[in-house]
Amino acid sequence: MLNRATVLHRWGVSSLARVESKGVEVNRQDKQRIVEELHAAWSESSAGVVAQYRGLTVAEMGLLRRRLHEQNVSLQVVKNTLARRAAEGTGFKAAEELFTGPVAIAYGNDPVAMAKAIADFAKEHKALEIRGGVLDGKMMDAAGVISLAKLPPREVLLAKLLGSMQSPISGFVRVLAEVPASFVRTLAAIRDQKQAA
Repeated sequence: MLNRATVLHRWGVSSLARVESKGVEVNRQDKQRIVEELHAAWSESSAGVVAQYRGLTVAEMGLLRRRLHEQNVSLQVVKNTLARRAAEGTGFKAAEELFTGPVAIAYGNDPVAMAKAIADFAKEHKALEIRGGVLDGKMMDAAGVISLAKLPPREVLLAKLLGSMQSPISGFVRVLAEVPASFVRTLAAIRDQKQAA
């Protein structure tokens, strides 16, 4: 059986948080480190999704972690009491009521990619139930997470924004360029008139 020293030595604090609910004793100092690590990570994250994972196999959880990792999203399974403590002073405090039962908490800075990856995984694996999430300190229900997943990727949204910003600017530049050209054409017409006379 694994003890906490072995887990800490081999896999670090975040792994200790995952296995503490599996019967490994965790002392107060280790719990404090888990809370501090989560608090720091959640303070830097703009979005999170809370999902109930009851019924998923270890292999399926590994697959979910890999898919989220591809989107630069982290996934934590931690005791709810520790999650509530870590949420203090962060935007995740808004989602505190979702920390009941066996939940996995995904967090990162690209809310659309995160929601899309989790929603797609939930479609394939019915055991994963999206409970809600948090976006910039405001709680979302499961429907909010699903609608967020339907948005286009961040790069597409940025391209559309830049395109809409560029359009008025290029029109303004054309107008400004037309003023001197019009002035030159007027002068040329006056010159031609004087030469003809």
